Amino acid sequence: MFRCSVASRIRDDDLAGTASTVRSFLLLQHPGPWGVDALRDARLPDGLGDRLRAEAHRARTRVLLIRRAGRSADRAVRVFAARVAGADSWLGTATLDSIAEVADLDLVALARGEHAGLETHEEPVLAVCTHGRHDVCCAERGRPIARALSADPALADQVWECSHIGGDRFAGNVLVLPRGLYYGGLDPDTALEVGRAHRRGRLVLENLRGRSDLPMVVQSAEIALRHHLGLTGLDDVVPLARTTQGDRTTARFAVTAVGHHRTEEAEVVMRRSFSAEPHRLTCAAVRPDPVPQHEVVTISLG
Repeated sequence: MFRCSVASRIRDDDLAGTASTVRSFLLLQHPGPWGVDALRDARLPDGLGDRLRAEAHRARTRVLLIRRAGRSADRAVRVFAARVAGADSWLGTATLDSIAEVADLDLVALARGEHAGLETHEEPVLAVCTHGRHDVCCAERGRPIARALSADPALADQVWECSHIGGDRFAGNVLVLPRGLYYGGLDPDTALEVGRAHRRGRLVLENLRGRSDLPMVVQSAEIALRHHLGLTGLDDVVPLARTTQGDRTTARFAVTAVGHHRTEEAEVVMRRSFSAEPHRLTCAAVRPDPVPQHEVVTISLG
């Protein structure tokens, strides 16, 4: 039986530069079932899914349904909202008496970077995609990851299963909020490595897909630069600007020099292309598509 994540690993698809481009997230606790399309098919109160879908589209916010791995649902409903903005990223939370109360949240205010009346949440959220009705790979590879992370006492409270976050072929996928960091190709061991690294303020470059507030080509450029310089601190590399001409993008970054408190600038030139042969990129794909690719042309400092 075809599995898109297996095919992707055989092709050795590059993870870098594949994170969904999203600046604002709303996570809503709902035990499921989620169906194929969570906001359409989950058993939400009448009209709530359609309303959330419309407001999220208007506010450019991604709404995810979440649940605890292997635990019965609480009567109360936990909500998280995140704004992805590098070092200025933030995460807010609230506990609702009823899931219908989420309709009172101002998603437009969230998209403007406001906390929308939520309490600040200091710990990160590790959202593991386990949305099997959307793509079977997400369940097969995601659920063991969610169980492994939940079994770690230092990480358990941060872990939630979540609905589709994008990139089925890269399952298991984990989204780290509020930084909007997408990880893919994970198994239970590498997922634990990611969770523990983030507690130390570090990234795991080998499985990093990118930062969701950056265009995909800039995500790829940042990861290439971090590999080149061996930088894994959250804010060791800060994007400054980008220009695109044809298939080439030039991205500039501020880089914290290793072992020093000074910064310098770096420039990465990337070329965007597509695979020569098309492939099925999800388990449910009815036709093959070319695989987007990002190639490093040059990396220069100063």
